[in-house]
Amino acid sequence: MDSLQTQCKRLAAARCPLHMPGHKRRVPPAPGLACYAWDLTEIDGADDLHDAHGMLAAAMARTAALYGSARCWYLVGGSTAGLLAGIRALAPFGSEVLAARNCHKAVYHALELGHLTAHYLTPSVLPGFGVYGSVPPAAVAAALDAHPAVRCVILTSPTYEGVCSDVAAIAKICHARGVPLLVDEAHGAHYLPLAEPHGWRGGAVAAGADLVVQSAHKTLPSLTQTAWLHLNGDLADPAEVERQLDVFETSSPSYPLLASLDGCTEWLLQNGVAAFAAWRARLDRFYAAAARWQRTPVLGCAPEKTACYGYDDGKLLLRIGAAGAAALRAAGFEPEMVCGPNVLAMTSPCDAKDTLDRLADVLTARDAAAPPPPAAGGILPPPGTAQCTLAEALLRPACTLPLAQAVGHTAAEYVWAYPPGVPLLAPGETVTPDFAAAVAALTAAGTALRHSGGTAPDAVRVLA
Repeated sequence: MDSLQTQCKRLAAARCPLHMPGHKRRVPPAPGLACYAWDLTEIDGADDLHDAHGMLAAAMARTAALYGSARCWYLVGGSTAGLLAGIRALAPFGSEVLAARNCHKAVYHALELGHLTAHYLTPSVLPGFGVYGSVPPAAVAAALDAHPAVRCVILTSPTYEGVCSDVAAIAKICHARGVPLLVDEAHGAHYLPLAEPHGWRGGAVAAGADLVVQSAHKTLPSLTQTAWLHLNGDLADPAEVERQLDVFETSSPSYPLLASLDGCTEWLLQNGVAAFAAWRARLDRFYAAAARWQRTPVLGCAPEKTACYGYDDGKLLLRIGAAGAAALRAAGFEPEMVCGPNVLAMTSPCDAKDTLDRLADVLTARDAAAPPPPAAGGILPPPGTAQCTLAEALLRPACTLPLAQAVGHTAAEYVWAYPPGVPLLAPGETVTPDFAAAVAALTAAGTALRHSGGTAPDAVRVLA
Protein backbone atom coordinates (compact mmCIF):
# COMPACT_ATOMS: atom_id res chain seq x y z
CA MET A 1 0.00 0.00 0.00
CA ASP A 2 1.22 3.51 -0.78
CA SER A 3 2.36 5.64 2.12
CA LEU A 4 0.04 8.28 3.57
CA GLN A 5 2.34 10.94 2.15
CA THR A 6 2.09 9.45 -1.33
CA GLN A 7 -1.69 9.15 -1.13
CA CYS A 8 -2.02 12.73 0.11
CA LYS A 9 0.18 14.00 -2.72
CA ARG A 10 -1.91 12.10 -5.27
CA LEU A 11 -5.18 13.52 -3.91
CA ALA A 12 -3.72 17.02 -3.76
CA ALA A 13 -2.71 16.88 -7.42
CA ALA A 14 -5.95 15.36 -8.71
CA ARG A 15 -8.38 18.28 -8.50
CA CYS A 16 -8.57 22.04 -8.00
CA PRO A 17 -9.40 22.68 -4.32
CA LEU A 18 -12.71 24.38 -3.64
CA HIS A 19 -12.30 23.53 0.02
CA MET A 20 -10.18 24.39 3.04
CA PRO A 21 -7.36 24.94 3.91
CA GLY A 22 -7.33 28.51 2.72
CA HIS A 23 -3.80 28.45 1.36
CA LYS A 24 -5.22 26.23 -1.45
CA ARG A 25 -1.83 24.51 -1.64
CA ARG A 26 -0.54 27.57 -3.50
CA VAL A 27 0.63 30.06 -0.85
CA PRO A 28 3.24 28.52 1.48
CA PRO A 29 2.13 29.04 5.11
CA ALA A 30 5.82 29.19 6.03
CA PRO A 31 8.73 29.68 3.62
CA GLY A 32 10.24 26.38 2.48
CA LEU A 33 8.19 24.31 4.92
CA ALA A 34 11.14 21.98 5.55
CA CYS A 35 9.87 22.23 9.08
CA TYR A 36 11.56 19.23 10.65
CA ALA A 37 14.75 21.32 10.74
CA TRP A 38 13.17 23.79 13.15
CA ASP A 39 10.54 21.69 14.90
CA LEU A 40 11.35 22.93 18.40
CA THR A 41 10.06 22.49 21.91
CA GLU A 42 10.02 24.88 24.88
CA ILE A 43 13.80 25.25 25.08
CA ASP A 44 15.59 28.35 26.28
CA GLY A 45 14.73 31.22 23.95
CA ALA A 46 11.82 29.45 22.24
CA ASP A 47 9.18 30.77 24.68
CA ASP A 48 6.22 28.75 26.01
CA LEU A 49 2.77 29.03 24.43
CA HIS A 50 1.12 28.54 27.84
CA ASP A 51 3.30 31.15 29.55
CA ALA A 52 4.38 33.36 26.68
CA HIS A 53 6.74 36.25 27.35
CA GLY A 54 9.15 36.06 24.41
CA MET A 55 8.89 35.43 20.70
CA LEU A 56 5.46 33.78 20.88
CA ALA A 57 4.07 36.65 22.94
CA ALA A 58 5.39 39.10 20.35
CA ALA A 59 3.88 37.10 17.48
CA MET A 60 0.46 36.94 19.14
CA ALA A 61 0.61 40.68 19.85
CA ARG A 62 1.22 41.32 16.13
CA THR A 63 -1.90 39.36 15.25
CA ALA A 64 -3.97 41.13 17.91
CA ALA A 65 -2.90 44.49 16.48
CA LEU A 66 -3.81 43.37 12.96
CA TYR A 67 -7.37 42.48 14.05
CA GLY A 68 -7.79 45.23 16.63
CA SER A 69 -8.34 42.88 19.57
CA ALA A 70 -7.06 43.45 23.09
CA ARG A 71 -5.34 40.08 23.09
CA CYS A 72 -4.84 37.06 20.81
CA TRP A 73 -3.87 33.50 21.65
CA TYR A 74 -2.47 31.15 19.01
CA LEU A 75 -4.25 27.78 18.88
CA VAL A 76 -2.71 24.57 17.56
CA GLY A 77 -5.84 22.51 18.29
CA GLY A 78 -8.03 24.35 15.82
CA SER A 79 -11.06 26.41 16.74
CA THR A 80 -12.21 23.40 18.74
CA ALA A 81 -9.60 24.11 21.42
CA GLY A 82 -10.60 27.77 21.55
CA LEU A 83 -14.30 26.95 21.86
CA LEU A 84 -13.77 24.38 24.59
CA ALA A 85 -11.52 26.70 26.59
CA GLY A 86 -13.51 29.86 25.95
CA ILE A 87 -16.87 28.40 26.97
CA ARG A 88 -15.40 26.82 30.09
CA ALA A 89 -13.76 30.14 31.02
CA LEU A 90 -17.05 32.03 30.71
CA ALA A 91 -19.51 29.46 32.08
CA PRO A 92 -18.76 27.75 35.41
CA PHE A 93 -19.46 24.04 35.76
CA GLY A 94 -23.21 23.38 35.94
CA SER A 95 -24.30 26.89 34.93
CA GLU A 96 -26.67 28.10 32.21
CA VAL A 97 -25.80 29.43 28.75
CA LEU A 98 -27.65 30.72 25.72
CA ALA A 99 -26.48 29.04 22.51
CA ALA A 100 -27.51 29.18 18.88
CA ARG A 101 -28.85 25.78 17.84
CA ASN A 102 -26.72 25.85 14.69
CA CYS A 103 -23.40 25.81 16.54
CA HIS A 104 -20.67 23.34 15.58
CA LYS A 105 -20.40 20.08 17.47
CA ALA A 106 -17.37 21.47 19.38
CA VAL A 107 -19.72 23.87 21.17
CA TYR A 108 -21.97 20.98 22.14
CA HIS A 109 -18.98 19.09 23.46
CA ALA A 110 -18.11 22.09 25.64
CA LEU A 111 -21.70 22.18 26.96
CA GLU A 112 -21.49 18.47 27.64
CA LEU A 113 -18.16 18.61 29.47
CA GLY A 114 -19.27 21.55 31.59
CA HIS A 115 -22.63 19.96 32.47
CA LEU A 116 -24.17 23.19 31.23
CA THR A 117 -27.87 23.82 30.75
CA ALA A 118 -28.30 25.24 27.26
CA HIS A 119 -31.21 27.45 26.25
CA TYR A 120 -31.22 27.33 22.47
CA LEU A 121 -31.71 30.09 19.92
CA THR A 122 -33.02 28.43 16.76
CA PRO A 123 -32.73 30.65 13.67
CA SER A 124 -35.31 30.42 10.93
CA VAL A 125 -34.51 28.16 7.98
CA LEU A 126 -33.85 29.59 4.52
CA PRO A 127 -36.43 27.54 2.58
CA GLY A 128 -34.76 27.38 -0.81
CA PHE A 129 -31.55 25.92 0.62
CA GLY A 130 -32.58 24.29 3.89
CA VAL A 131 -29.90 26.01 6.00
CA TYR A 132 -30.19 28.20 9.08
CA GLY A 133 -30.49 31.96 8.68
CA SER A 134 -29.35 34.76 11.00
CA VAL A 135 -29.92 34.92 14.76
CA PRO A 136 -32.25 37.90 15.41
CA PRO A 137 -31.01 40.30 18.12
CA ALA A 138 -34.56 40.55 19.47
CA ALA A 139 -34.55 36.79 20.06
CA VAL A 140 -31.34 37.10 22.07
CA ALA A 141 -32.84 39.88 24.20
CA ALA A 142 -36.03 37.92 24.85
CA ALA A 143 -34.09 34.77 25.78
CA LEU A 144 -31.83 36.66 28.18
CA ASP A 145 -34.87 38.22 29.83
CA ALA A 146 -36.45 34.77 30.17
CA HIS A 147 -33.27 33.20 31.56
CA PRO A 148 -31.54 35.76 33.80
CA ALA A 149 -29.08 33.16 35.18
CA VAL A 150 -27.35 32.73 31.78
CA ARG A 151 -23.57 33.19 32.10
CA CYS A 152 -22.70 33.68 28.43
CA VAL A 153 -24.15 33.76 24.93
CA ILE A 154 -22.66 31.61 22.16
CA LEU A 155 -23.35 32.01 18.46
CA THR A 156 -21.79 31.24 15.08
CA SER A 157 -21.23 33.99 12.51
CA PRO A 158 -20.54 33.48 9.68
CA THR A 159 -21.94 29.98 9.58
CA TYR A 160 -20.42 27.17 7.57
CA GLU A 161 -22.67 28.23 4.68
CA GLY A 162 -21.74 31.92 5.06
CA VAL A 163 -24.78 33.35 6.90
CA CYS A 164 -23.90 36.24 9.24
CA SER A 165 -25.76 37.69 12.22
CA ASP A 166 -25.78 41.23 13.60
CA VAL A 167 -23.01 40.62 16.11
CA ALA A 168 -22.68 44.30 17.05
CA ALA A 169 -26.35 44.57 18.05
CA ILE A 170 -26.23 41.25 19.89
CA ALA A 171 -23.07 42.31 21.75
CA LYS A 172 -24.79 45.50 22.93
CA ILE A 173 -27.76 43.49 24.18
CA CYS A 174 -25.49 41.09 26.04
CA HIS A 175 -23.28 43.81 27.54
CA ALA A 176 -26.27 45.82 28.76
CA ARG A 177 -27.00 42.81 30.98
CA GLY A 178 -23.38 42.16 31.92
CA VAL A 179 -23.30 38.90 29.93
CA PRO A 180 -20.26 38.07 27.77
CA LEU A 181 -20.65 37.06 24.13
CA LEU A 182 -18.55 34.33 22.53
CA VAL A 183 -18.63 34.13 18.73
CA ASP A 184 -17.52 31.08 16.80
CA GLU A 185 -16.07 32.88 13.80
CA ALA A 186 -14.12 29.82 12.66
CA HIS A 187 -15.18 30.49 9.08
CA GLY A 188 -14.52 34.23 9.30
CA ALA A 189 -10.80 34.73 9.95
CA HIS A 190 -10.82 36.92 6.83
CA TYR A 191 -13.11 39.41 8.58
CA LEU A 192 -10.50 41.96 9.63
CA PRO A 193 -10.07 45.72 9.10
CA LEU A 194 -7.99 45.54 5.91
CA ALA A 195 -10.73 43.41 4.24
CA GLU A 196 -13.58 45.80 5.06
CA PRO A 197 -13.20 47.95 1.93
CA HIS A 198 -13.69 44.83 -0.19
CA GLY A 199 -16.98 43.73 1.37
CA TRP A 200 -16.04 41.73 4.47
CA ARG A 201 -17.50 44.01 7.13
CA GLY A 202 -18.99 43.32 10.52
CA GLY A 203 -16.45 40.89 11.93
CA ALA A 204 -17.00 39.81 15.53
CA VAL A 205 -13.81 41.43 16.85
CA ALA A 206 -14.77 44.85 15.53
CA ALA A 207 -18.36 44.26 16.65
CA GLY A 208 -17.25 43.96 20.27
CA ALA A 209 -17.69 40.27 21.04
CA ASP A 210 -15.83 39.32 24.21
CA LEU A 211 -14.22 36.13 22.88
CA VAL A 212 -13.86 35.37 19.16
CA VAL A 213 -12.54 32.08 17.82
CA GLN A 214 -11.23 32.02 14.23
CA SER A 215 -9.76 29.20 12.15
CA ALA A 216 -6.98 30.88 10.21
CA HIS A 217 -6.53 27.71 8.17
CA LYS A 218 -10.05 27.77 6.73
CA THR A 219 -9.81 30.86 4.54
CA LEU A 220 -6.27 32.18 5.02
CA PRO A 221 -2.78 30.83 4.29
CA SER A 222 -2.09 28.89 7.48
CA LEU A 223 -1.65 25.18 8.09
CA THR A 224 -4.61 22.95 8.91
CA GLN A 225 -5.32 22.85 12.65
CA THR A 226 -4.23 26.44 13.27
CA ALA A 227 -6.56 29.05 14.74
CA TRP A 228 -6.57 32.00 17.07
CA LEU A 229 -8.67 33.24 19.96
CA HIS A 230 -9.28 36.99 20.42
CA LEU A 231 -10.31 38.79 23.62
CA ASN A 232 -12.05 42.14 23.98
CA GLY A 233 -13.43 44.08 26.95
CA ASP A 234 -13.36 43.07 30.60
CA LEU A 235 -16.15 40.49 30.87
CA ALA A 236 -13.82 37.59 30.05
CA ASP A 237 -10.99 36.99 32.52
CA PRO A 238 -7.77 36.51 30.51
CA ALA A 239 -6.17 34.53 33.33
CA GLU A 240 -9.07 32.06 33.29
CA VAL A 241 -8.91 31.81 29.50
CA GLU A 242 -5.20 31.02 29.84
CA ARG A 243 -5.92 28.35 32.46
CA GLN A 244 -8.55 26.66 30.32
CA LEU A 245 -6.32 26.73 27.24
CA ASP A 246 -3.75 24.91 29.36
CA VAL A 247 -6.44 22.28 30.09
CA PHE A 248 -7.78 21.78 26.58
CA GLU A 249 -4.70 22.34 24.42
CA THR A 250 -1.58 20.22 24.13
CA SER A 251 1.36 21.01 26.41
CA SER A 252 3.65 20.28 23.43
CA PRO A 253 2.48 22.75 20.77
CA SER A 254 3.90 22.39 17.28
CA TYR A 255 6.28 25.19 16.40
CA PRO A 256 5.71 24.70 12.65
CA LEU A 257 2.00 25.31 13.29
CA LEU A 258 2.76 28.35 15.44
CA ALA A 259 5.13 29.66 12.78
CA SER A 260 2.46 29.28 10.11
CA LEU A 261 0.11 31.49 12.17
CA ASP A 262 2.75 34.19 12.44
CA GLY A 263 3.52 33.70 8.74
CA CYS A 264 -0.17 34.17 7.97
CA THR A 265 -0.15 37.43 9.92
CA GLU A 266 2.88 38.65 7.98
CA TRP A 267 1.27 37.62 4.68
CA LEU A 268 -1.83 39.63 5.56
CA LEU A 269 0.26 42.66 6.46
CA GLN A 270 2.34 42.50 3.30
CA ASN A 271 -0.17 41.19 0.74
CA GLY A 272 -3.63 41.39 2.30
CA VAL A 273 -4.90 44.61 0.72
CA ALA A 274 -4.07 43.52 -2.82
CA ALA A 275 -5.13 39.92 -2.21
CA PHE A 276 -8.57 40.89 -0.91
CA ALA A 277 -9.11 43.30 -3.80
CA ALA A 278 -8.27 40.55 -6.28
CA TRP A 279 -10.49 38.06 -4.43
CA ARG A 280 -13.40 40.50 -4.63
CA ALA A 281 -12.86 40.97 -8.37
CA ARG A 282 -12.87 37.20 -8.93
CA LEU A 283 -16.07 36.81 -6.91
CA ASP A 284 -17.76 39.68 -8.75
CA ARG A 285 -17.09 37.96 -12.08
CA PHE A 286 -18.40 34.66 -10.74
CA TYR A 287 -21.64 36.17 -9.44
CA ALA A 288 -22.16 38.09 -12.68
CA ALA A 289 -22.17 34.73 -14.45
CA ALA A 290 -24.31 33.10 -11.75
CA ALA A 291 -27.01 35.73 -12.11
CA ARG A 292 -27.76 34.34 -15.58
CA TRP A 293 -28.24 30.71 -14.53
CA GLN A 294 -31.74 29.27 -14.55
CA ARG A 295 -31.23 25.82 -12.98
CA THR A 296 -28.30 26.46 -10.64
CA PRO A 297 -29.41 28.33 -7.50
CA VAL A 298 -26.55 30.04 -5.66
CA LEU A 299 -27.30 31.46 -2.22
CA GLY A 300 -25.04 34.46 -2.76
CA CYS A 301 -27.36 35.83 -5.45
CA ALA A 302 -30.64 34.10 -4.51
CA PRO A 303 -33.70 35.83 -3.00
CA GLU A 304 -33.07 33.95 0.27
CA LYS A 305 -29.94 36.04 0.79
CA THR A 306 -32.09 39.08 1.56
CA ALA A 307 -33.53 37.24 4.57
CA CYS A 308 -30.07 37.16 6.16
CA TYR A 309 -28.59 40.03 8.13
CA GLY A 310 -25.39 39.53 6.17
CA TYR A 311 -23.73 36.98 3.95
CA ASP A 312 -20.14 36.01 3.21
CA ASP A 313 -20.23 35.57 -0.54
CA GLY A 314 -16.81 33.97 -0.49
CA LYS A 315 -18.84 30.84 0.24
CA LEU A 316 -20.43 29.46 -2.92
CA LEU A 317 -23.47 27.46 -1.78
CA LEU A 318 -24.89 25.75 -4.85
CA ARG A 319 -28.16 23.79 -4.88
CA ILE A 320 -27.00 21.18 -7.39
CA GLY A 321 -27.01 17.97 -5.31
CA ALA A 322 -24.77 14.95 -5.57
CA ALA A 323 -25.09 14.85 -9.37
CA GLY A 324 -23.83 18.42 -9.59
CA ALA A 325 -20.94 17.60 -7.28
CA ALA A 326 -20.04 14.68 -9.52
CA ALA A 327 -20.02 17.05 -12.50
CA LEU A 328 -17.63 19.38 -10.67
CA ARG A 329 -15.30 16.50 -9.88
CA ALA A 330 -15.40 15.35 -13.48
CA ALA A 331 -14.32 18.85 -14.47
CA GLY A 332 -11.40 18.77 -12.05
CA PHE A 333 -12.85 20.55 -9.00
CA GLU A 334 -13.25 19.18 -5.47
CA PRO A 335 -15.98 20.88 -3.41
CA GLU A 336 -15.82 21.37 0.33
CA MET A 337 -19.19 19.77 1.15
CA VAL A 338 -22.01 17.78 -0.40
CA CYS A 339 -25.01 17.60 1.94
CA GLY A 340 -28.49 16.84 0.72
CA PRO A 341 -29.24 19.20 -2.19
CA ASN A 342 -26.38 21.57 -1.36
CA VAL A 343 -22.81 21.68 -2.57
CA LEU A 344 -20.42 24.13 -0.93
CA ALA A 345 -17.38 25.53 -2.72
CA MET A 346 -15.04 27.48 -0.46
CA THR A 347 -13.00 30.27 -1.95
CA SER A 348 -10.15 32.26 -0.44
CA PRO A 349 -7.77 35.08 -1.30
CA CYS A 350 -5.29 32.37 -2.29
CA ASP A 351 -7.26 30.85 -5.18
CA ALA A 352 -5.59 30.88 -8.57
CA LYS A 353 -6.54 33.86 -10.74
CA ASP A 354 -8.65 31.75 -13.09
CA THR A 355 -10.20 29.23 -10.66
CA LEU A 356 -13.57 30.94 -10.30
CA ASP A 357 -13.71 31.84 -13.98
CA ARG A 358 -13.20 28.18 -14.88
CA LEU A 359 -15.77 27.13 -12.29
CA ALA A 360 -18.28 29.61 -13.72
CA ASP A 361 -17.65 28.24 -17.21
CA VAL A 362 -18.31 24.67 -16.03
CA LEU A 363 -21.52 25.65 -14.23
CA THR A 364 -22.70 27.79 -17.15
CA ALA A 365 -22.32 24.86 -19.53
CA ARG A 366 -24.03 22.53 -17.06
CA ASP A 367 -26.88 24.96 -16.42
CA ALA A 368 -27.91 24.90 -20.06
CA ALA A 369 -28.82 21.20 -19.84
CA ALA A 370 -29.23 20.64 -16.10
CA PRO A 371 -32.39 19.13 -14.62
CA PRO A 372 -34.44 21.26 -12.21
CA PRO A 373 -32.53 21.82 -8.94
CA PRO A 374 -33.23 19.34 -6.15
CA ALA A 375 -35.69 20.37 -3.44
CA ALA A 376 -34.27 21.57 -0.13
CA GLY A 377 -37.34 21.24 2.07
CA GLY A 378 -37.34 18.94 5.06
CA ILE A 379 -33.59 18.36 5.39
CA LEU A 380 -33.22 20.55 8.49
CA PRO A 381 -35.76 19.46 11.11
CA PRO A 382 -36.90 21.74 13.93
CA PRO A 383 -35.12 20.49 17.07
CA GLY A 384 -37.18 18.48 19.51
CA THR A 385 -37.87 19.74 23.03
CA ALA A 386 -34.93 19.38 25.42
CA GLN A 387 -35.89 16.98 28.20
CA CYS A 388 -32.58 17.11 30.08
CA THR A 389 -29.04 18.42 29.69
CA LEU A 390 -26.58 16.94 27.22
CA ALA A 391 -24.46 15.48 30.00
CA GLU A 392 -27.45 13.90 31.75
CA ALA A 393 -28.61 12.25 28.54
CA LEU A 394 -25.15 10.81 27.90
CA LEU A 395 -24.71 9.46 31.43
CA ARG A 396 -28.10 7.79 31.89
CA PRO A 397 -28.90 4.20 30.79
CA ALA A 398 -29.78 3.98 27.11
CA CYS A 399 -30.81 1.53 24.44
CA THR A 400 -30.92 1.44 20.65
CA LEU A 401 -34.22 1.50 18.76
CA PRO A 402 -35.08 1.49 15.07
CA LEU A 403 -35.65 5.05 13.92
CA ALA A 404 -39.41 4.67 13.51
CA GLN A 405 -39.75 3.32 17.06
CA ALA A 406 -37.43 5.97 18.52
CA VAL A 407 -39.81 8.83 17.68
CA GLY A 408 -41.13 10.29 20.93
CA HIS A 409 -38.18 9.06 22.98
CA THR A 410 -35.31 11.18 24.36
CA ALA A 411 -32.10 11.00 22.36
CA ALA A 412 -28.94 9.69 24.00
CA GLU A 413 -26.57 10.50 21.12
CA TYR A 414 -25.72 13.11 18.52
CA VAL A 415 -26.63 12.70 14.86
CA TRP A 416 -25.07 15.01 12.29
CA ALA A 417 -23.81 15.30 8.76
CA TYR A 418 -20.11 16.05 8.68
CA PRO A 419 -19.49 18.53 7.29
CA PRO A 420 -21.02 20.84 8.48
CA GLY A 421 -20.97 19.18 11.93
CA VAL A 422 -24.12 20.87 13.30
CA PRO A 423 -26.21 18.28 15.18
CA LEU A 424 -29.53 17.42 13.60
CA LEU A 425 -30.28 15.67 16.89
CA ALA A 426 -28.61 16.33 20.24
CA PRO A 427 -28.65 14.24 23.43
CA GLY A 428 -31.54 15.16 25.67
CA GLU A 429 -33.84 16.22 22.81
CA THR A 430 -37.03 14.45 21.82
CA VAL A 431 -36.73 12.42 18.63
CA THR A 432 -39.41 13.90 16.38
CA PRO A 433 -41.19 12.76 13.21
CA ASP A 434 -39.52 15.72 11.46
CA PHE A 435 -36.12 14.34 12.39
CA ALA A 436 -37.04 10.90 11.05
CA ALA A 437 -38.24 12.50 7.80
CA ALA A 438 -35.01 14.52 7.48
CA VAL A 439 -32.93 11.38 7.94
CA ALA A 440 -34.88 9.72 5.14
CA ALA A 441 -34.51 12.75 2.84
CA LEU A 442 -30.78 13.10 3.44
CA THR A 443 -30.19 9.39 3.04
CA ALA A 444 -32.10 9.40 -0.24
CA ALA A 445 -29.89 12.27 -1.41
CA GLY A 446 -26.79 10.22 -0.66
CA THR A 447 -25.74 12.05 2.51
CA ALA A 448 -24.19 9.84 5.17
CA LEU A 449 -25.10 10.77 8.75
CA ARG A 450 -22.83 10.19 11.72
CA HIS A 451 -24.09 8.80 15.00
CA SER A 452 -21.94 9.47 18.05
CA GLY A 453 -23.34 6.37 19.70
CA GLY A 454 -22.12 4.12 16.92
CA THR A 455 -25.66 3.12 15.93
CA ALA A 456 -26.74 2.02 12.47
CA PRO A 457 -28.08 4.67 10.05
CA ASP A 458 -31.66 3.50 10.56
CA ALA A 459 -31.51 3.45 14.37
CA VAL A 460 -31.12 5.92 17.24
CA ARG A 461 -29.78 5.53 20.76
CA VAL A 462 -32.37 6.77 23.25
CA LEU A 463 -32.79 6.89 27.00
CA ALA A 464 -34.01 3.60 28.41
